[in-house]
This record gives sequence, C-alpha cells and structure tokens, in this order.
Amino acid sequence: MIVLIPAYEPTRSLLDLLRDLAREAPEIGVVVVDDGSGPLYAPLFSDAVRLGADVIGYAGNRGKGAALKHGFAHLARHYPGQDVVCADSDGQHAVVDVLRVGRAVRPGCMVLGVRAFSGRVPARSRIGNAITRWAFRAASGVSVSDTQTGLRGYPAAALPWLGTVSGDRFEYELNLLLQARRAGWTFDEVPIATIYLAGNASSHFRPLVDSARIYLPLLAFSASSLAAFAIDFVALLVLNALTDNLLLAVIGARGLSSAVNFITNRRMVFDSRRPLRGTLVRYYLLVAVLLVANYGLLAWLTSVGLALAVAKVIVEVTLFVAGYQVQRSFVFGLDPAPIAAVTPARERVSIG
Repeated sequence: MIVLIPAYEPTRSLLDLLRDLAREAPEIGVVVVDDGSGPLYAPLFSDAVRLGADVIGYAGNRGKGAALKHGFAHLARHYPGQDVVCADSDGQHAVVDVLRVGRAVRPGCMVLGVRAFSGRVPARSRIGNAITRWAFRAASGVSVSDTQTGLRGYPAAALPWLGTVSGDRFEYELNLLLQARRAGWTFDEVPIATIYLAGNASSHFRPLVDSARIYLPLLAFSASSLAAFAIDFVALLVLNALTDNLLLAVIGARGLSSAVNFITNRRMVFDSRRPLRGTLVRYYLLVAVLLVANYGLLAWLTSVGLALAVAKVIVEVTLFVAGYQVQRSFVFGLDPAPIAAVTPARERVSIG
C-alpha cells in the first residue's frame, strides 16, 4: 500500500503525519505531491524527503484534483500493483484511520473514511457537508455519509480510471463519486475521527469558487429540467390559447419539451451509453406515464379553481423527483451501486 498526500503550502502537520506513519507502519511507502507551493516551502519538502517520503511535484499551483491525478500517474509508473490511500496534509487524518482505510481496500471497491462531524467542528464544514450530502443523494440516488472526505482508499486497478475523471480542484473528488458507479466501482465506508486544527485554518478551500465547482455537476439535471419546464410551460399556454383544448395543449407541449429534455439528459446529464432505440422507448414510456399524471393533476387542480399557470407549477414540482429517479435508473441505466459501511456492526448505508 502507498499513502498519497497532495500538499499545497503545507504546515509542519505534514511532517508530523510522515513521522507517525514511519513509526506505526514503516513498511508503507509515502508519496507527497508538491502542488506548486513555491521556493518558500522547499525546506519543508526537503524534510519530508529525509523522513522517507517520495516527493514529486511541479511549478505553479494546479489544484488538489490535479495533484491527485499527478500522483496517481506516478504510482502507476513507479509502484505498479500497489493499492493507494489518499490523505490530506493538514493533520486532519490520524494515522490509525489512514491504516484502517488501507486495510479495507479490496478489488472493485473505493473506501471512504467518513467523519461523524461531532464535537467542535467549524460551521462551514458541518453545513457544507450536510448540503453536499443532500444534493449528492438527490442527484445520484445514493446516500454517502461524507462526500467531502479527503481520506480515501483505491485498489491498484483503479489507477488508470482515476486519471480520466474530470476536475483539477476540489470538485474532482465529488466527480469521482458521481462517476464511480458508471465505471463499475462500489463503495465502503469506514468511520474516522473528526479532527480540525485551529478551526480548519490551514484549509485552502475557497467557499464561493470551490463550492461552485463542487455543486455544478449536481445542478446539471436541474438545469435540464428547468429548460424543459420553460419550453413546456410556454407551449402549454400558447397551444391552449390557440386550440382551447387542454388535452391537446398538454400533449403538444410535452412532445416538444420531452424531445429537448431527452437529448440534453442523454448526453449532458447521464452520459448514457445504452443503445438509442431502447433508451427512446423507455424514455417515452416514462413520458406517457407522466403525461397521464400531468393531465389528471392539471384537470383536477383547475377544476377546483386554481389558475392554469399556478396548477402547472404545482404539478411539475410534484413530478420532478419521480421523473428524475426513473430516468436515472430505468431509462438511462444508472442503477444504484451498493455501498457498505465497514463498522464493527457492519451497518449498511442506505440506498436511494
């Protein structure tokens, strides 16, 4: 097993981690990636070399994702066949947890060291993880306890795939979770200690910029659905005014919006590789079911006195979640992958 540590302008906590690893598990190799920290940090990285680390890097900061991928490529070339555990350089990961994650690595499985977020945890970390966890579940249908953990274990066979995932900064690790299932990887979760030093002051996470990078993949489906909704909404009102027939207006509007939605979701959201013909059949079967539900709900709501525009908004919001879940699993073939929690009680993590 190799421990891979991306480091940008690290503190002495990096050296403490290297000393602890050398003391507790001297047989384990350590690779440190200097993510363009600059000349000021050269002495610290020299100390890391003296402590036994294989220090690699490049000039100019590229981001955590780029540093991890640079490290994965190095491992594939110089440490073939070795599983890898990624740990942060800021002292947030105890050596005992690094080793526990490493022991849990097995073929076909990505291991996540998940924090309980109990005790004195910075508000931005607690709230940020809660929001991302909820958004990830909504977008993927899978419940992951800690989507932002930097302590992760990967089998050696995953190294080629890890280098192909998009993202150069903090969004890279979320992209790994989003794309793992499609690539055939499952997850295990190992509970770890929640450690924040000096209120997490050493973190290089930029709340606005990096949050946008992280949440962007999760917003893709919502954006596609909103675009389809806008087309459907306008077309419904126009067709209803022209024909004075609600059923024809609903069918015409849904036919136009569904075509746009299918093209967008197939490539931009789910990147489905299923054959086009079968996917179209499943998609329009879903459209037919939703169309019946849409018409029935609209007819009922307008019959009790709601304006058509108001009723349309209520119906679309109601059917949004169901439509997404069916598209993800049935239409485009992204079936949920099992996630097991590695705990003494072997607690199973819920699947959406």
